[in-house]
Amino acid sequence: MKVEEVSFTSEGVTIRGDLYLPEDATGPVAAVAMAGGWCYVKELRQPDYAKVFVEAGMAALIFDYRNLGASDGDVRQHLDPWAQIEDYKSALSFLESRSEIDSDRLGVWGISYSGGHALVLAAIDDRVKCAVGNVPVIDGYNTMWRVHGSEGFRRLRSLIADDRTKRFATGEYGYMPMSCDPKNGLAAWPFDEVRTVFEELQKTQAPRHEHRNTIASVELLMQYDALPYASRITTTPFMMIIAQGDDITMEDMEVEAFHQIRTPVKRLVVLPETSHMTLYSDLSRLELASRAAASWYTDHLVNINTPERLLTQI
Repeated sequence: MKVEEVSFTSEGVTIRGDLYLPEDATGPVAAVAMAGGWCYVKELRQPDYAKVFVEAGMAALIFDYRNLGASDGDVRQHLDPWAQIEDYKSALSFLESRSEIDSDRLGVWGISYSGGHALVLAAIDDRVKCAVGNVPVIDGYNTMWRVHGSEGFRRLRSLIADDRTKRFATGEYGYMPMSCDPKNGLAAWPFDEVRTVFEELQKTQAPRHEHRNTIASVELLMQYDALPYASRITTTPFMMIIAQGDDITMEDMEVEAFHQIRTPVKRLVVLPETSHMTLYSDLSRLELASRAAASWYTDHLVNINTPERLLTQI
């Protein structure tokens, strides 16, 4: 496969990514736009998925959102979900501009926070012909309430309010850890296993990862709700991959969202003996997720215009 460093603009901000292309393609190929979850950078586990997709005959574009990793952005580590969704749309526009890519066969892939973005994009962007959401964040407010507990949630809301007051006075964003042991203070995601796994990935494959975010990012997360978009997915094939018993992005919320997706062309994959974080730390679990997604894209994106596929639609 070929990997090309690329860049494009999104609302005036330079976004940087890596375009994975099949080596032996004989014409324009299907392509999937990919981006990560909370504080991810493009080198963090996503290449493992992209390589599987390319082996299945499609291209994959992995990019860093604005404010993260190699991309530009004035407020570093600030995560605005709706700006991230705009960056996805710009990534699709970039793919449309490439001669190697079939602009009628574009898909999206997301994981964790961006798994929710995949739901939104499948509902609102007609260019998306197929989508996969892995362990998606569905309802940011209730997810934060459940992971922090009632006492921690009160402290989190107090921190957000104090940060807003300080930001109004100084113009500067406050920061907090992405994750830590909850006994050691507040973090966006109060799980020590998240910190442990991401620190290891930072050392081994993603040196640009910063394990912090603006406090305002959590406020925006609490305003984020992908659930209303699920029922607006009426035709786009959608696969949701979840970890059985996920207590980070909440299995029950994910299942509820899946059942509200209206397209009949949908599939729920439940990975047994898997947690949210083993999708990052255990390559055998990642392999299951990536192969399931590649098979879905093969059936509903790569082969969408073949005679055999057209016959099945009659």
